Amino acid sequence: MLYIILAVIAVLICFFLLIMYFDCNRFVTITYDMESEKLSKEYSFVLLSDLHNKSYGKDNEKLLTEIEKLAPDAVLVAGDMMTAQKGEKFRTALCLMEHLAAKYPVYYGMGNHEYRAGLYPEQYGSIYEEYMGGLRACSIEPLINETVTLPSANISICGLQMDRCYYQRFRKYPMKETYLPELLGQPQKDKFQILIAHNPDYFAEYAKWGADLVVSGHVHGGLMCLPYLGGVVSPKLTLFPKYDGGRFKEGNTEMILSRGLGTHTLPIRIFNPGELIQIRLHPVSSNKQ
Repeated sequence: MLYIILAVIAVLICFFLLIMYFDCNRFVTITYDMESEKLSKEYSFVLLSDLHNKSYGKDNEKLLTEIEKLAPDAVLVAGDMMTAQKGEKFRTALCLMEHLAAKYPVYYGMGNHEYRAGLYPEQYGSIYEEYMGGLRACSIEPLINETVTLPSANISICGLQMDRCYYQRFRKYPMKETYLPELLGQPQKDKFQILIAHNPDYFAEYAKWGADLVVSGHVHGGLMCLPYLGGVVSPKLTLFPKYDGGRFKEGNTEMILSRGLGTHTLPIRIFNPGELIQIRLHPVSSNKQ
């Protein structure tokens, strides 16, 4: 009987290792559609998050080919394309950004890894300055608590960079009501406001601030996705996070949360492949029934 149990365990381990290898090396494309009276024309984005220097094919050719098929008007980046780790290189992430910037406008929001690399140069050396310099050299200006507008579509895009205290493990650090307005200013109510906010845990606060659409990442889909239960563990080491991946609604605000494209520290993805997200925005008349 013991041999049978051990054999079953061995088969299960091999099965999950195979799934993990497969899911760590593939991505799926997910499309979301959203309507708003504020939009003045059709507009489409692709959303990238949490690449962590992963490459799908040489120089991410598989990812670039799929993006080209989607033919977006622009690219949204929800952070953590590189990894803040001693000795880590960023060339893979920067190469992807260079290819994208040559074809599309790229709106880059900061993740906790980009932020951490800049916050502790004594630990990470010149990675941050070199990476930021590389982005700017290909005409990508990271949105660090800044806003850009797309007048032709009546869209406003703001990139949020929060303090590290909002990435604490084991608990959600409380956010004052004045924190976002003081950091970002007030959104323009007549424009369709997109907020690039890497950490989805503060979705309710983003909605109160006035975002129409929040795009996030950070959670990597919870590493492993279980039926009915969703993602298993969050980066702050809590089980079954409320926000693991997908589409969420808070009042009049929606959040599209990417499960990311890569991994770091724990290279685990089980029933949880990487995600390339397409967001299609549609204008709707106020008279529509």
